[in-house]
Amino acid sequence: MALETLIGEPWPDYGLIDSGGGRKIEHYGPYRFVRPEPQAMWQPATAHWDADGEFVPGADEDGGGRWVFERDVPRAGWELAWDDLTFTAQTTPFRHLGFFPDMMPIWSWARTALAKYDAPQCLNLFGYTGVGSIALASKGASVTHVDASKKSVEAAKANAALAGLSDKPIRWIVDDAAKFTAREVRRGRRYDGIILDPPKYGRGPEGEIWQLERDLAPLIVNIRSLVDGKSAFVFLTVYAIRLSALAIGELMQQAFGELPGRIECGELAVREEARGLVLPTAIWARWVND
Repeated sequence: MALETLIGEPWPDYGLIDSGGGRKIEHYGPYRFVRPEPQAMWQPATAHWDADGEFVPGADEDGGGRWVFERDVPRAGWELAWDDLTFTAQTTPFRHLGFFPDMMPIWSWARTALAKYDAPQCLNLFGYTGVGSIALASKGASVTHVDASKKSVEAAKANAALAGLSDKPIRWIVDDAAKFTAREVRRGRRYDGIILDPPKYGRGPEGEIWQLERDLAPLIVNIRSLVDGKSAFVFLTVYAIRLSALAIGELMQQAFGELPGRIECGELAVREEARGLVLPTAIWARWVND
């Protein structure tokens, strides 16, 4: 199984400015932020970074830490634009900025893959603040957006409103992704495209515990029942760097291998502006039906 790298290029409202020494500096609109980045093992291009804020990690390697600000940054967030979309960026307690810029190549690819469908039905599991959902809905898809966090789903609705897409056919679901998927299987539902971006660890709205290594494989089995030979794709991203792209590729091969099309896998990365090098951020695997 060949590996492919999907590279996020800078756009006017986002760029990876420089990276190295276990950190990276990015701009989100007019603001610059420094965050930890264990995979930036090289030396940065510039010794001194001028940032508006930095996330300083705590002792817990799985999370924790705090933002330290050098200049005023709107705590309630600020608007960014990508392609035809407008959405909110915001410093969060989880060290990121309310969306994942390295996912943009996936949204572009998914839009193209669905272009031949008339009102395709799409499922976005672990949908977070909804940038992926509105990216699909803006091109005519009916989207079911599922996330266990009510706060995240409310933020997703706000992003849809900000983008002028409140009237689009998006179902906003606060639920445990695994339980929701199992119910969809029992209902006999099918989808033309499914995107899932599961965390390494999480909790559902009723305290359900999600552990990636334990729960991903049975979830993929259920997702297989939601697509058929007329569907376009299933796209999985994983940010747990201890896993291999080949491992999740083989998982997808086992689940979807008998369907028409092919299985592909690889890494997500973002291109640095300073030198053009690519910073790996996640792994992915997909079933795509040609």
